[in-house]
Amino acid sequence: MLARMHILVCGGAGYIGSHMARWLALRGTRVTVLDNLSTGHRAAVQWGELIEADLRDASALDRAFAAHRFDAVMHFCAKSLVAESVADPLAYYESNVGGTLSLLQAMRRHGVERLVFSSTAAVFGHPMTDRIDETHPLQPINPYGATKAMAERLLADAAAAHGLRSVALRYFNAAGASDDASIGESHHPETHLVPNVLRAALGTGPGLQVFGDDWPTPDGTCIRDYVHVDDLAQAHALALDYMDAHPGAHAFNLGNGAGFSVREVIAAAEAASGQAIPFSVQPRRAGDPAVLVAASDLARAALGWTPVHNALAPILESALRWHRAPTF
Repeated sequence: MLARMHILVCGGAGYIGSHMARWLALRGTRVTVLDNLSTGHRAAVQWGELIEADLRDASALDRAFAAHRFDAVMHFCAKSLVAESVADPLAYYESNVGGTLSLLQAMRRHGVERLVFSSTAAVFGHPMTDRIDETHPLQPINPYGATKAMAERLLADAAAAHGLRSVALRYFNAAGASDDASIGESHHPETHLVPNVLRAALGTGPGLQVFGDDWPTPDGTCIRDYVHVDDLAQAHALALDYMDAHPGAHAFNLGNGAGFSVREVIAAAEAASGQAIPFSVQPRRAGDPAVLVAASDLARAALGWTPVHNALAPILESALRWHRAPTF
């Protein structure tokens, strides 16, 4: 099926979007990337045509949809820094909600009826259970999470009113890089633990900061669920098949279902790199939960999703290969 499709990957110059474009292209799918390159990298667009445009530009979207017959859209475009969203919430609503609304309107104008949406565990807010499943209330505690929850509501309303089929995939902590080290994770500024711990190990980044060592966890540091970026890509492809048989708007949580503490990630990175990683302990960050782990049973049962990288070591090793010789 994928080999006969043409998919528009919005945000395909970014971290997860570029891995999605690669994953699809390697399976014979025709890919077109749409990205404004505000945070993405032109060098990451190695598979398919690049349309440099902003989702909020209705005229640019109309030109893109008129020039191509897309079978489905995958939507990765978003501002995604929690602290920045608190400092400038209006910009986040304009980008994340306004951009999604503009895309849905363009899809409706041009008769494209299937969308896979990049959502986040931030829609849940403070976890009420050790493992978060899809029944957990959506109670975001920052504007970033709120914009993603609002975009999910847009998808539900568009399904009810216009028949748009959609799947929202709520990532926990995406990590890793492509197996050939052609693309990897590169943000400016970099706020994610895995790239920061590897850059500290290689001496290419600042000293590592650990935000709190007095959390109610076995070693006092926060616990997170890490899922390989290529496993996320696989879930997006499976979501396309799911929509064929299931109209409406759907949402699934994506994680390994196992949590690793910050100290465990540091130890694994030291083992992978062969380097000691010094770090400093800083005060806790407001809004950080002690434990954030996914229950992905529904995605496994409904989508048939089985993560290939189900341990921390191979995720870190793939990221390390890219960080040793980053291309952007």
